[in-house]
Amino acid sequence: MPGRFAATLAMLAASTLVACALIEPEVPTTQEFKLAQQPYQVTWRYGEADSQRGTLRIPAGQGPFPVIVLVHGGCWTKGYATHADVEPFGEALAQQGIAVWNIEYRQVGEAGAGWPGTFEDVIQAIDSLPGIAQSHPIDLTRVSFVGHSAGAHLVLVAAARPELDGAVPGSGAVRPVSVVLIDGPAELASLVGPDEAICGQPVIAPLMGGTPDEMPERYTLVSAQEYLPLGLRQLFVVGELGPFMAPYIEAARVSGDEVQLIAPANTPHLDLVSPDTNGGREVAEFVARQAFAE
Repeated sequence: MPGRFAATLAMLAASTLVACALIEPEVPTTQEFKLAQQPYQVTWRYGEADSQRGTLRIPAGQGPFPVIVLVHGGCWTKGYATHADVEPFGEALAQQGIAVWNIEYRQVGEAGAGWPGTFEDVIQAIDSLPGIAQSHPIDLTRVSFVGHSAGAHLVLVAAARPELDGAVPGSGAVRPVSVVLIDGPAELASLVGPDEAICGQPVIAPLMGGTPDEMPERYTLVSAQEYLPLGLRQLFVVGELGPFMAPYIEAARVSGDEVQLIAPANTPHLDLVSPDTNGGREVAEFVARQAFAE
């Protein structure tokens, strides 16, 4: 099955590689940015669709800086959330000397979203980092994937992407040193049914193009537990969705992967990425301290 997962993601990367190479950033960049002493941010497009873009936030200093790929939640569905909702969280991380690539992606309800487009977008955004590094001071040897809620599952799938051994040029060039799940599920099958109560409507079957009974291979492909150990540090922030995280956390521990977790007290789901709350500040500090720990 891991071989099939690699082949599937290789095909996705191959289909988007040329498009990614042709897209220019909305804000022109130059080598002078590498000498910047003040923090700055730019918008970068990694694809042609409106949602295939993100905000790159560079902290003060010369760098190169460790970089976090930040992926927002929102039930995988248009109308719940966008990357703007986690911009304050990204700013809190940048204040700790970390560059942040806060990405948008196509959500169900947008053309091309769902299976496989939503997963493809996150992979393509990550694979755009080498191009970004040509004009901005980021360190591709220190990359962490951080996701909140639905974004937690998306970054875990990206972190579980197997080595492709250069079979697809440009694909898999960015290897994370850690992955951070902020109150989000590690797999999707167990959410079919509960998703209606959590999100107000069924969202998993529309995302995947069917139920686990109808599309079992798809659900297996995006279940990171199938590929443990991942060989990297896994960090977990446990909140309201903790019951959907617990089986994977235990499996990751048993596999031998390094696991760390926190469970901020009395912190609602959305406040976990709101740095103006006590819980949100605790999460930002945890991520900044542990994502790149030696």
